[in-house]
This record gives sequence, structure tokens and C-alpha cells, in this order.
Amino acid sequence: MNALAHDELEDLLLRIQAGVGAAELHGALAGYLCGGGRSSAERWGDALALDAVQEALARGGVEADDLRGLHRDTSAALADVDDCFAPLLPDDEATLAQRADALVDWCRGFLGGVGLANPRARGELSGEAEEAISDLGRIAASELSVEEGDADEEAYVEVLEFVRVAAMLLRDECAAAARRH
Repeated sequence: MNALAHDELEDLLLRIQAGVGAAELHGALAGYLCGGGRSSAERWGDALALDAVQEALARGGVEADDLRGLHRDTSAALADVDDCFAPLLPDDEATLAQRADALVDWCRGFLGGVGLANPRARGELSGEAEEAISDLGRIAASELSVEEGDADEEAYVEVLEFVRVAAMLLRDECAAAARRH
């Protein structure tokens, strides 16, 4: 559902000298939105304390259009009733090591985004959601060592699916916590 591919976003971020990679940026945006953060497509760079992103949004042009589209597409994917959301990562043409590193970066960004959106919600989450946060933290703090091969590829796919489902769980939990307040 993302209009921008990982590599396209990576190139855009290099052009605007964002100082953050595509996977980590997408993770931060997704975490912020899952955590209940409210920001328009015009101001999400400020919400995530990403000056270069906000400056690009303010300048307008193609880069701003792409960044607004990333916000729109990520919001729509997270709101989809069929849970079509997926982390924005390198495609299968990238090496397994590159995809695993990007997944670690995505988790790091996601946790930061959740924290920026609603740092007090953590105490109001279910045990399952707290465990998901802890597990995402372990992934974010790890350095996944992988070798090209079927076993490691299958393990990567399983971890990726866990991360996707954990994001959906946290989205639902944070939304429920916000409704209670």
C-alpha cells in the first residue's frame, strides 16, 4: 500500500540529508501513528522531531509530495480493516543481511515513535502488549546475524510477521487506552 518503495524513500532521505534511513523513518512514523499520535501530513516531521523532513515538507515540491504520501499511505494501511499494513523494508532483491538490518532499524524507529506519541500509555497496556514492546525492544537492540539460506530466510519471515502483528496489537491497545481517557 506504500506508494514509495524502500529504495525510493532511502534516496529521498539522502537528498534532504535527513540523517535517518528509510526503514527507521517508516518505523518511527508507524509507531507514532500506532501509539495514538495525531499529526497532519503537513506537520509529521515536527511531531517526530525530524527537522530535515519538516523542512522538506515546508518547501513543497516532489519531495514534500512523496513525504505527505508516505504519511497518507501509512495511515491508510494502519487503518485498513484487513490489516494490510507491513513495515517498509528493502524488497527481496536485497540480501537477507540487508533486510534483517533494516528490520532492526524499523523496530528501533517504531519504539521511538510509540514513545513520542504517548509515553504514558505503556502503564495502561495489557500484559500481551507490554510483552510485544519488550520483544520489539530486544529486536531493536540486536544485531541479527544471518546467512543466505532457506532456514535463515524462514526465520526472517517469521520475525517480520511477528513485528507486523505486534504493531497491529499496539495500534489496537493504544487506541483503546486513548478511548478510556
